[in-house]
Amino acid sequence: MIEEIRNVYRLDAPRVFSAMSKVPREEFVPAESKEMAYSDAAVSIGFGQTVSQPYTVAFMTHLLIGGEKSSFAKATEDWKVLEIGTGSGYQAAILSLLTNKVFTIERIEPLAESAEEKLERLGYTNIEVKASQGEEGWPDEAPFDAILVTAGVEEVPKNLFDQLIKGGVLVAPVGKGPDKKMTIFTKKKGKITKKEFGIFHFVPFVEE
Repeated sequence: MIEEIRNVYRLDAPRVFSAMSKVPREEFVPAESKEMAYSDAAVSIGFGQTVSQPYTVAFMTHLLIGGEKSSFAKATEDWKVLEIGTGSGYQAAILSLLTNKVFTIERIEPLAESAEEKLERLGYTNIEVKASQGEEGWPDEAPFDAILVTAGVEEVPKNLFDQLIKGGVLVAPVGKGPDKKMTIFTKKKGKITKKEFGIFHFVPFVEE
């Protein structure tokens, strides 16, 4: 899987690849789809949701932890990260190996419960899961060093930017229609700057 990402997409992300190699992706897909666990494709997990394709996971994670290195005041290993869209828990597991603490929100309660059970069983002790609406963020734990949105949005909810530290980063697939541009936002001196990358397809972000 990792060699395919390197060879096909020419992504150079050794820290991300190291974390991905330690997370058993087959544990985060349904039993009937385990033969697809390491293929470069999204896998359905029910409720209209998917585990994103490995390349998408790698690219988003790479942007989050390394896309704007010069703006970060502390090492990513000390970060507190918020993820919007837990899904199966796979992305949260990878983030947990690269950062200090991961808070992850899933609006579909059965998915949140399943992900929490799975992550605890597999020994990921620095992840907290909450069933809630993503646009609210997690104000009781804010501010966050970084925020990752794993569903397609037309516009990032303002609450999420408010919960970023100064110098913090937010990565989200943004745009109208099914095609979203992967976008990294950086909060600098009270202003939000952004850079856009390639086109990706995501399940839509659903607000209450």
